[in-house]
Amino acid sequence: MYALVAAGLLSWAWGQALSHRAYLRLAAGPRETGRTLLLGAPPGALLASAAALAVAGPGPAALFGAGQSLYLAAAGVLLVRGRERLLLGTLAPLAAGAAVLPWWDPGPLPRIALPVLTVVLAVAAAGREIRRMLGAPAGCATRPPLPASVPYGLFGLAAGTLVVSVGRHQPWAVVVLTVSMGPAEWLLYRYRGLSVAALRASANEAGFRLRSARTLALCLGGYLVPLLPAALLTGAEPAPLLALAALLWTALLLQAFGLAWFPAVVALTAAAGVAAVSLLGGPPGTPWPLVCCGTAAGVLVVGALRCLGRPTAHS
Repeated sequence: MYALVAAGLLSWAWGQALSHRAYLRLAAGPRETGRTLLLGAPPGALLASAAALAVAGPGPAALFGAGQSLYLAAAGVLLVRGRERLLLGTLAPLAAGAAVLPWWDPGPLPRIALPVLTVVLAVAAAGREIRRMLGAPAGCATRPPLPASVPYGLFGLAAGTLVVSVGRHQPWAVVVLTVSMGPAEWLLYRYRGLSVAALRASANEAGFRLRSARTLALCLGGYLVPLLPAALLTGAEPAPLLALAALLWTALLLQAFGLAWFPAVVALTAAAGVAAVSLLGGPPGTPWPLVCCGTAAGVLVVGALRCLGRPTAHS
């Protein structure tokens, strides 16, 4: 378990930073993006696999951690390329095996073979996409600075830590968060469109700030409100789930507008607080994840109101 957590956190952090850098390289052309992914994805998978091995030692857990790391690295490549459906297709063998488990136990060999097949399909699909990108004509050779992607990786590490901390006691909360990422992305896109409309409708900066706050409340509320019945239906405790969801969505919103360090530092602070209490123990009866995530979400919302309430942020 701990090996998978360690490998997953490193994969998440590395993948966030690599995806940001790959998106920056899209402006230079597909060949340069392919080189970035080729040079970045394998070391990330190797580092995460080494973390699983260091935590669990040689054995099945380390092998499973390596497979998880390879899959996440390949998934990152496919997502950068916009191949979500292809990524979903690579999960078909594993999904089919899981679907029959309530009625039939396929035995140990299929239980091992189906996850391995999913990893092989994902890696093969990612390799094909990179090969296609490398076959494109050469573009601009200018490379963005590496430090520009660091806050995205740190945010990925913090977000992974917070999700794991909440999921330790409420695994269904992680499922609800995962399913909600699709609507979250749509609402991020919707926020930008509504903000542009508010900018056109405003006669002065004060009027735009008011409309901007209304837009933020509408989009954030539209994301959080459906999570409440989802939490109740799955038996997850609503308050920590909503606080974590608000933190993640607002941080992603700020990142979408190029504000990376502020949400990364806030999320890291919250993650450090939750991790410290988990390791050292906190005051009895205190819902510490709720306190940390709720406080961080409040700070991010205030920051979003100040930073995105300026007309220049949307020009």
